[in-house]
Amino acid sequence: METPLPNWLELPREITINILQRLDTVEIVTSVCVVCPLWWNICKDPLMWRTIGIISLSYFDERLEKICRYAVDRSSGYLKDIYIKKFATDDLINHIANSTSELRCIKLEECHGISSQVFSEVVKKQPFLEELEIAYCDFIGTEFFEYIGRCCPLLKSLKFSRCFEESDKCDDIAFAIAKTMSTLRHLTIINIGLTNDGLLAILDGCAVLESLDLRGCRHLDLDGSLGKRCNEQIKELRFPTESVDPNSSWINYISEGSLYINDYDFSSLLSVLEEIPYDPSNFIEF
Repeated sequence: METPLPNWLELPREITINILQRLDTVEIVTSVCVVCPLWWNICKDPLMWRTIGIISLSYFDERLEKICRYAVDRSSGYLKDIYIKKFATDDLINHIANSTSELRCIKLEECHGISSQVFSEVVKKQPFLEELEIAYCDFIGTEFFEYIGRCCPLLKSLKFSRCFEESDKCDDIAFAIAKTMSTLRHLTIINIGLTNDGLLAILDGCAVLESLDLRGCRHLDLDGSLGKRCNEQIKELRFPTESVDPNSSWINYISEGSLYINDYDFSSLLSVLEEIPYDPSNFIEF
């Protein structure tokens, strides 16, 4: 005898909210919110949109940009965490920054449509930022790190990855981090031209650092006293010789399968969503 499937509409509202919040943004916008009146009512609450995460298989996807803008607008300033892979543009990042100054976490991967000038303005508007991750993006120069440290005094976690190992030695990034990010607890700098001098500056300037990822920083020599100090000072240490797995990115928790929706259905869906009344009196309290 088969066990009957549970009726999702009979679940307590709090449990339904908890489940829906675990889904990715594309699923919520394109399917979840139109399943039934209850789910639509839940999805109207700005607190449902505190975390927005979307990945793309191509660098420019207007559909995903529209979905992201829709989700940002629905957050009504409550957005805390934003995760984007590939499709971010200057216009989109500007829209996000102008919609909230309360971001706690920004994660961008392979976003080649963003300029350094615009992203600098974005960071300037986010004084409460605690976590920043930038992987395989072109717009970040060495001078940007000192700017981040000065604009985001609460920053606790910084992750920066280049696509390929740097052949030239360069400690500019390390010196900027050591100079302006004394409250860092977690630091990842992958495939940069860091030398022992730069690493020593980081250890001196970031006294509360707990984890340090140095994979791909091949100019380091940790066989002597510097390696001993790293082991004594850092709780979680990843060495330059450890392999860098490109498939271990943070974006893997988001389902790529949810991105497939044809143009006609997508345009129709957004038109319907935009016409539905947005009544703040229906918002729920957590």
